[in-house]
Amino acid sequence: MLPEGWEIKRVGDLCNFTNGNGFKPKEWSKHGLPIIRIQNLNGNRVFNFYAGELQEKWIVEPGQLLFAWAGTKGVSFGPSIWNGPKGVLNQHIYKLEVDKDVDRDWFFSSLVRVTEKIESQAHGFKATLVHVKKSDITDQPIDVPPKKEQTKIAQILSTWDQAIATTEKLIENNRAQKKALMQQLLMGKKRLPGYSGKWQPTAISELITESRIAGTSGKEARKITIKLYGKGVVAKRETRRGSKSTKYFKRQAGQFIYSKLDFLNGAFGIIPEHLDRYESTLDLPAFDFKTNVDPNWFLYYVSRKNFYSANVGLANGGRKARRVNPRDLLKLEIPRPDFIEQEAIAKVLLTADRETENIHSQLLCLKLEKAALMQQLLTGKRRVKVNQ
Repeated sequence: MLPEGWEIKRVGDLCNFTNGNGFKPKEWSKHGLPIIRIQNLNGNRVFNFYAGELQEKWIVEPGQLLFAWAGTKGVSFGPSIWNGPKGVLNQHIYKLEVDKDVDRDWFFSSLVRVTEKIESQAHGFKATLVHVKKSDITDQPIDVPPKKEQTKIAQILSTWDQAIATTEKLIENNRAQKKALMQQLLMGKKRLPGYSGKWQPTAISELITESRIAGTSGKEARKITIKLYGKGVVAKRETRRGSKSTKYFKRQAGQFIYSKLDFLNGAFGIIPEHLDRYESTLDLPAFDFKTNVDPNWFLYYVSRKNFYSANVGLANGGRKARRVNPRDLLKLEIPRPDFIEQEAIAKVLLTADRETENIHSQLLCLKLEKAALMQQLLTGKRRVKVNQ
């Protein structure tokens, strides 16, 4: 049951929809107004430009409410408020003009809830891609309070948005500071108090050694894989082995492991305890650490973007198959502090990571609390006081 004064209306009753234009590559220019595409709704600032004759319906000003009707679930599909610059709207995005009795920010929050329902009902090209008809959006029902109550709800939710944005900025700053700190500490440009010994150039072969313990026989094996961009080592859903000639090797917790194909894309890590005795082929070689190296220090060292750029020549096989073989990796020389200083550097960086993880946990809590509050406010289960 709706609160007194509330109504159920369709999305299409509350605003007008105008589709973007399909700008062809031959219409692109190096100057003019930026063409706002799906990827630009996610913060991508790379634009094509249009300098031809304009139609008013294409123009988008900062603050405009948009709805991408084709895109990725939870990422690009759904509503957004364009923060600028002024541009022209590409196809697959609607420009929404709300009625005078509708608060834009309240309506945006209501569309966020509607989007979840549309995504659950839509049939996309893939599991994560959504492509819908206009009626799939316009026919969705919304609980509509009087405009003054809409505005008050939007103001309350805005305070949560500000807290979320502040927390996200804090995480961004922490990551930038840690990145700079990694470069300084791991290259010896900045030394921790109490350490002054000379660093020794050391071949990686003196720090790690490849492990080749034969895997189990049979048709199936517990296999591991490595996610890109430093996201770690995980179990692979697939268990069936490859061809009979494919060899598998047992891997142990604490080993360093990487993908030959994607090493320079951050596909490496240390095998966690729960994946002990899992297996991989030689496409994912694994290495035991020697006693003169702290595993976390080593992992931080090879995680630096500067390490990738300085050693891009390790990869061979062309742009699409840039494989890094162990023999080439092991030949690399890196500056090595003594073990005690390695531990101290790793401890500082681990502390920085934990601080960021704690803030990220706070961010998740804020988002969950806001979602719960939205559910109550936008359905009238929790009422707001409105000044008459």
